[in-house]
Amino acid sequence: MEAQKVDMFILANGKFFEAHNINIIRDKLLLIDDSKWAVLSTIQFKDPTTSLIVSILAGGFGIDRFLIGDTGLGIGKLLTCGGMGIWTIVDWFMIQDATRAKNMEKIQQFLY
Repeated sequence: MEAQKVDMFILANGKFFEAHNINIIRDKLLLIDDSKWAVLSTIQFKDPTTSLIVSILAGGFGIDRFLIGDTGLGIGKLLTCGGMGIWTIVDWFMIQDATRAKNMEKIQQFLY
C-alpha cells in the first residue's frame, strides 16, 4: 500500500523534478511514516512550464526569478533590464532547470 501511495505522488508530481532525482525522491518517500503524508500534500511546487512562459513574456523584468524564489537574481535582472537582454535570452533555456532545482530544495527540506 505504501509503495502505491509513493508511486501516485511521483506520477502526479514528477514533472516538477529532474528525471535523475525521481528515484532518490521515491526511495526517501518509501521511508517516511504516514503522519508526514498530510504535510507532504500541502507542499506547493512551481511548474517549470509556467516559469518558461513567464520568462518569455516578462523575463526582462526578472519576474521569472521572483516567481521561483530567486529574489536576488530577480532584482539583478530588473535593475539591468535582463542583463541588456542577454540574461533574459539565457534564462529562456535555463529557467525550467532552475525551477526544478528549487522544487528539489523544497522537498529535501521535508524529507531530511
